[in-house]
Amino acid sequence: MNLSLESMLQLAIILPLLATVGIVATGRKPNLREGVTIVTCLALLYLVINLYQGLNRGETISVFWWELLPGLQVSFTIEPLGMLFALIASFLWLITTVYSIGYMRSHDEENQTRFYTCFAIAIGSAMGIAFAGNLFTLFIFYEALTLSTYPLVTHAGTEEAKKGGRVYLGILLSTSIVFFLLAIVSTWVVAGTLDFKPGGVFGPEVDTTVVGVILVLFIFGIGKAAIMPFHRWLPAAMVAPTPVSALLHAVAVVKAGVFTVLKVSVLIFGIDLLSVLPTTQFLLYLAGASVLLASLVAMRQDNLKARLAYSTVSQLGYVTMGALMATSSGVIGSSMHIAMHAFGKITLFFCAGAILVAAHKSKISEMRGLGRQMPITMAAFFIASLSIIGVPPGGGTWSKWFLLMGTIEAELWVLMVVLLISSLLNIAYLLPIPFRAFFPGNEASSGEVTLKEAPLPSLIALCITAAGSVVLFIYPQPLYELATAILETPGIVYGK
Repeated sequence: MNLSLESMLQLAIILPLLATVGIVATGRKPNLREGVTIVTCLALLYLVINLYQGLNRGETISVFWWELLPGLQVSFTIEPLGMLFALIASFLWLITTVYSIGYMRSHDEENQTRFYTCFAIAIGSAMGIAFAGNLFTLFIFYEALTLSTYPLVTHAGTEEAKKGGRVYLGILLSTSIVFFLLAIVSTWVVAGTLDFKPGGVFGPEVDTTVVGVILVLFIFGIGKAAIMPFHRWLPAAMVAPTPVSALLHAVAVVKAGVFTVLKVSVLIFGIDLLSVLPTTQFLLYLAGASVLLASLVAMRQDNLKARLAYSTVSQLGYVTMGALMATSSGVIGSSMHIAMHAFGKITLFFCAGAILVAAHKSKISEMRGLGRQMPITMAAFFIASLSIIGVPPGGGTWSKWFLLMGTIEAELWVLMVVLLISSLLNIAYLLPIPFRAFFPGNEASSGEVTLKEAPLPSLIALCITAAGSVVLFIYPQPLYELATAILETPGIVYGK
């Protein structure tokens, strides 16, 4: 049976949600349950790849579901930025599921059926966000993603996990209701539409002061982008199991945040309008401050997952900065960094989980000499670190290059210095970990060491994502083409 692209678009959103029925039904039989998850992952990836090919052929793919009020619709459209996010999320869901099979079983985690169920709902929500045709649709799935990931954050059921979950839910829901929803309503009032539109939805006669305030509401309201001071939910969520951390940092949650920031910047405001808004400069420097401050905090963390969490806060600031630079290089760099950071950071979290399962260590100070016991894991950690830093052969090299070019195009010299200093701080808090693991010095025991890597599924997953970072360096062209296609929009001249 040949499905139309419109049917594939709908299936890409519905299929992960339907899979939850099979996951729950087979919950008492782990092999069947995880088989259902893997098959669903493969089917979703097949659908998304077909949609990507349709987009490349220049086909228009849109679906309308229902209308709440005149002009207030639930509808979906395929466009380059959403396609980029969908490709990342669908592929990494498959790899994270493979990793989870090894991790969850080896760690004897409870409530595994609930874990896979909520994970599937979260991916369905991420697909809805990626393909949303307007802000109303995006908001619905954005909130569904928050609610579906709360049980994952509190998975352990301990008092610490519940506290982390309260912080997670409290910050994300409050920013959505207080800022994000108000920004959407304000956009409706000022522009008369919530549809995503190439070049933006605001006319040339718009009051830039009013729209500047709306931009602030959006940036603060999209809490998943973890801009300071609304970033605390991310470190708080580190009480969750490592596969959940991978979901939060690389597959869906924070990627949904920075994707939304970028989509709103390009398709609601447009880079021409962003360049003349009075609040853009303030938000740019706020993002720059987040980049530096989070890096400095990361350096002080001895817990590996906590260090990686603050690293994510810093790296998300890169994407927000790129979106707000209002330059072509900034948007390209921001778009590419969503993918580059996803592969690099998921590898780092996979390695952290592997170390916990195999060596029962979570503190960096305890990992000296670990490279002799876990050489594959620590080599993958090293490769992923290079990508986050932005040096060859890591894919992050290209995204950071375009972000630097964006600062030059916009003549934002202070932010250029911020990016350079941040990369040096990345070196300071990431590279000592694998170096001490492989070159421990006199403190390491000279005795015989037994190799003890993580379970095979987890090891395979982290090798795939580490290799992905290198592949994105060697062959970034498809990603670059999607990023440049985002900019193929008409220009509008705005008065000040």
